[in-house]
Amino acid sequence: MAVQAASEQSTPLPGDAGVRLGPAAALSCRECGERLPLGPLFACEACFGPLEIAYDFPGGDPARLREQIEAGPDNIWRYAPLLPVPADVASKPNINPGFTKLVKADRLARELGVTGSLHIKDDSGNPTHSFKDRVVAIAVEAARAFGFTTLSCSSTGNLAGAVGAAAARAGLRSCVFIPHDLEQGKVVMAAVYGGDLVGIEGTYDDVNRFCSELIGDPIGEGWGFVNVNLRPYYAEGSKTLAYEICEQLGWELPDQLVVPIASGSQLTKIDKGLKELVALGLVEDKPYRIFGAQAEGCSPVSRAFKDGHDVVRPVRPETIAKSLAIGNPADGPYVLDIARRTGGAVEDVTDAQIVDAIKLLARTEGVFAETAGGVTVGVTRKLIEEGRLDPSLTTVVLNTGDGLKTLDAVAPTTGPSAVIRPNLDSFREAGLAS
Repeated sequence: MAVQAASEQSTPLPGDAGVRLGPAAALSCRECGERLPLGPLFACEACFGPLEIAYDFPGGDPARLREQIEAGPDNIWRYAPLLPVPADVASKPNINPGFTKLVKADRLARELGVTGSLHIKDDSGNPTHSFKDRVVAIAVEAARAFGFTTLSCSSTGNLAGAVGAAAARAGLRSCVFIPHDLEQGKVVMAAVYGGDLVGIEGTYDDVNRFCSELIGDPIGEGWGFVNVNLRPYYAEGSKTLAYEICEQLGWELPDQLVVPIASGSQLTKIDKGLKELVALGLVEDKPYRIFGAQAEGCSPVSRAFKDGHDVVRPVRPETIAKSLAIGNPADGPYVLDIARRTGGAVEDVTDAQIVDAIKLLARTEGVFAETAGGVTVGVTRKLIEEGRLDPSLTTVVLNTGDGLKTLDAVAPTTGPSAVIRPNLDSFREAGLAS
């Protein structure tokens, strides 16, 4: 991780166009370490490895930085000193996501046999009801900095809605691309903001390949694809989950986290965020374990972990957890590294287990999770039952979206307890009087 104190700041790199995004110093290759100037790039020119943001973070007293953060707005901009955004970001038109609830899940803990502290990080409270608002909010600031006029993405649903909302708020055009067979709720939410929504016949991976072609075509000139040419900036939004969790735990690292895997970027950036907090002295260093969660019908990372492989073999998704249905996850190898380095694991659950976990979380904690949340809760239960997750430790489970977006998953087995005539005798006959 490239973390430098302010006194050690590097000089601008050759070709730097003068763009300044807070403490962001350069783009750095995750494979060979090559540094490039800030710009709309996502692949290393030397080895074609993925790029991420390297920082010159502020030095000084960690206690003062904590005070500055705590005095900030109740959204991700409280962490602006640690993000690739301009200093005045809070005053710009943006959807301002973040600082969502960390729910202490005592009733769920009892159901699962957890004796330690169990929490649900519930990101369904974001503006478009998923964690994607975090990453898009950062991408919008990069798009502004680089002069893009159209905001775009390939999406399994949640990202399309987040891009549509953020573009509308920022006064940008949006044109987003999705698999043609997504859940209707996500389709409507992506379309309602007035941008262009294009369904592609095929899987998410087919959609993503099409967007990569569009970037190289003159049609795509002036387009900022949040998860392609703006990906290094976009991905940093996931770090704010790590920041918030630690702040909400009283500036402490959790012992264990269970994170859903789609592309794998969220998990890798949460790990990056935790390491940054340690390096900056904002939390005390201690071991933590990160567990990745997938649906069995799209589990290439889980399979690679179980087989002891370092390479993830692509699969064709077939699962109700469509927000996680990425058969060729870009960050899969990095997820494997993190799970193994931290002593965690990557596990998967069936569609039936996903539905059961959605209902369990709703019944015990009043949190209606989308299918990705069913995956994390289901994997948490499986890991506890198999003795791989320590029930005595502080554990945080991520719910990344609202169950209203994936009603089809639970509708077949969820409905009225009874249908009665409008009188007391009928109510008694239904056996619901006590």
